[in-house]
Amino acid sequence: MHRQLTRFLFALVLIAVGVAFAEQTEKKENSVAGARNSETAPMPSLLPSPETINAFLHQMFGYDSSITWKIIDIKPAEAESLAEVNVLLSNPQGQQMSTLYVTSDQKHALVGEIIPFGAEPFDAIRQKLERSVNGVAKGPAKAPIEVVEFSDLQCPHCKQAQPTIEKLITEEPNARFIFQPFPLPSHDWAMKAASYADCVHQANHEAFWKFIDAVFNAQSDITASNADQKLTDLASSVGVKAADVASCATSVDTRARIERSISLGKAAGVTGTPTLFIGGRKIANVNGTPYDIMKKMIEFYAKEEHQDKK
Repeated sequence: MHRQLTRFLFALVLIAVGVAFAEQTEKKENSVAGARNSETAPMPSLLPSPETINAFLHQMFGYDSSITWKIIDIKPAEAESLAEVNVLLSNPQGQQMSTLYVTSDQKHALVGEIIPFGAEPFDAIRQKLERSVNGVAKGPAKAPIEVVEFSDLQCPHCKQAQPTIEKLITEEPNARFIFQPFPLPSHDWAMKAASYADCVHQANHEAFWKFIDAVFNAQSDITASNADQKLTDLASSVGVKAADVASCATSVDTRARIERSISLGKAAGVTGTPTLFIGGRKIANVNGTPYDIMKKMIEFYAKEEHQDKK
């Protein structure tokens, strides 16, 4: 489903100007809070307004009322003189995050991803992750390679990717795996699930991994209205004191840890889940990347890192 939606969306984008997507949703829903950072943003005129973006999307994709969108953020791109616009696109088959890079004259946009370049293209992100990860880790503390996953427990694509990631962890015992929560704003119980998972870890490290699996297995039965009860029951089922976990999940400290993880993900270029970083190299389409390729990447970058330290 994810690949079908991706192909569908990009086919539409690549057809030409005049192809359209989605009825315009209410302006209140599409408003963007905190799109500009006063310390890092270029002149305000370089960032397109929500109104301009909505008008563009309406002209491009307005013919199909079954598809909608929501602007997630508008910010300066890492590449100079470009604005980055992240939009959540939806159709009856599912949802997909799409990124537009808008030129400073606001007359052109690129669809896709800006990737790092240079002799050591992934070092900056790798170092940023190594300095700032605060998620739950598994594997040797001094492993030559870190594999960092940004995940959302309500995300069906994360559930789909979990067996592959578990296999990678099992078959690469010398890699250190770190799970970073990245609940998406479009998911109505994802933040709560991330908080419960964090608190399960505070109670028992091994129970955390069991809880993650339990939530993915129960994903289709959890709703915004029953999430507290379901998550409390799942916490109990993995052997921790559920009442303590439920109380911890509402604490300011727990929320702060989740927010730090989200901020780290955004700083590393995460726009959707699951996103995997192997030695700093981003794998955004985990389910579309063959297992053998990811395994070879882990082995390759582990070897590269070992040679660099000689």
